[in-house]
Order: sequence, then structure tokens, then C-alpha cells
Amino acid sequence: MAQDPRLAQLETITPPPPPPPPPESGNTSSDGTAGPEEPSAEGITTMSSTSPDSYKLKFCTVCASNQNRSMEAHLRLATAPVPFPVMSFGTGSLVRLPGPTITQPNVYNFNTTSYTHMYDELYSKDERLYRNNGLLNMLERNRNLKWGPERFQDWVPGMPRVDHVAKGDKGALGTEGGVVDVIITCEERCWDAVLDDLMNKGSPLNRPVHVFNVDIKDNHEEALIGGKAILELANRLNEAAKQERIVNGSEGWSNGTGEARRSFDERVPEILGAWQEKWPNLPALWTLAWL
Repeated sequence: MAQDPRLAQLETITPPPPPPPPPESGNTSSDGTAGPEEPSAEGITTMSSTSPDSYKLKFCTVCASNQNRSMEAHLRLATAPVPFPVMSFGTGSLVRLPGPTITQPNVYNFNTTSYTHMYDELYSKDERLYRNNGLLNMLERNRNLKWGPERFQDWVPGMPRVDHVAKGDKGALGTEGGVVDVIITCEERCWDAVLDDLMNKGSPLNRPVHVFNVDIKDNHEEALIGGKAILELANRLNEAAKQERIVNGSEGWSNGTGEARRSFDERVPEILGAWQEKWPNLPALWTLAWL
């Protein structure tokens, strides 16, 4: 596993802001102190999205066709009790799904073919076959998550993705800026393809990204197990990120500088090692790359 060789940056300490003045009226107790915080319009007290406690790492899941393993992980992350921002991709040249024989796959283009189109086509071809092999159920799940499969090599880091929010893609909130903190592939050849493509892109944003591979067999049962394991890895990483941001502040976090980011990056191999002990049947790889 690779480690980040970046040099330490100077720490900056921001003094705490002065306390606010006491309220004039409406929320003051009989002894002159401020009363409970006013609830929001929905009747609950809201937490600022900039609070360290509310911080969420942004994730990207990747498999060959953006159909099974990456989409199960996408589902787990996007529908967690507190959802993670997440996008998903495939690395193949085309989307390939099983057909009536091994030499007759169903082939589609990335980026331009929706999951609904694939579902409707396979349903009309042979509902019984594609229901029994799980493809229709898989596509039903997929089309309730996002519009269609995307190819990783066509992704431009930093290009806005607000259209995905408008389409209602689950996990799209938080990814509008087109950047992620963690990429998780589901097969070693996909990990290689991701790293090659990131190198070819030339790191235009100069932004660090942790790239993991969690090796998952490409079937529905293993995808379910792998999705659960990826969610646990995400939770462990996010908890460490929150801890470091609370202790050391978030100065320079996005571009990989500052004490919090340096400390988090140094903890990643230990986090992965502890996770791997719990999931020994899902061999993992890790390196630090750049967007």
C-alpha cells in the first residue's frame, strides 16, 4: 500500500468568535439568560452543514458495467441512516449484461442508455429468463437509484453534476461540485483502470483522493455482502475524518493540506487493516491518488 509523502504545513489557529449579545425579547428566561434554541420551520433544530459533526466524505463506487457491484454499494451508501454523497461508474468500453447464451450478451452504451430502457428491452425479449437470472430485479433497483450507467473514463472531475440532483439520483446531493474524497472499485482490473485514467487526466484539481479496491465476485449474492462491507468501510473512514476535523479544524482539507487532513491520511492504512480483519474474504488494496 502506498503512503502520502506530502510535507507538513504550518498550523493556523482561528480564535473563537465573541459570544452573541443576549436576545432582546421573545426567548429570554426570567433570570435574563437565553432560553432554548428556536426550532426551525419544520419544528426541529437544524445543524449547520458546516459543523464538523455533520461532515460527510464524498464517495465514488466503480465496477465494470455500473450495474451490479458498484450499484449495490451505491445503494448502501445513498440510503444509509445518514446518507453519504455518492456517484458510481463503470470502466468497461461497453455495458455488457448476460444474454440467452454466453456468446450472445446484451450490449449497451454508457452515458446514453437508461436503466429503464434496458429493463423494458429485456422484459420484452424474455421476461421469464431475465427474471429468473436476476437481471430484471437488478435493473429495477438501478433505475430507482439513478438514470443510467456512466463510464469512469468520461467523468471530468470538477465538472458540475447538478443535473443528477435534478433527475433525483440518490446520493447526488453533495456531489454537485463533481469531486469525491474516496473511490472504491470492486475488482482489481477496475482499480487499475481507475488509476491509469486518473494519471492520464493529469490531476487538474490537485486534490487528493483515496482509491480502494474491495474484490467482490460479480454475482448478486456477493454484491450484497460487498455492499454491506463497503458501507462499513465508509463509516470507519468518515468517523476518522470527523474526528480529525473536530480536533484540528478543516483548514486546507480539500486540497490535502493542514493538520487534520495529514492526520486523517496517515490513519487510513490502519483503518483499512482493522476493516480487513473483519472482512478477510474481501481482499482490499489502497493507494492515494489525485484528481
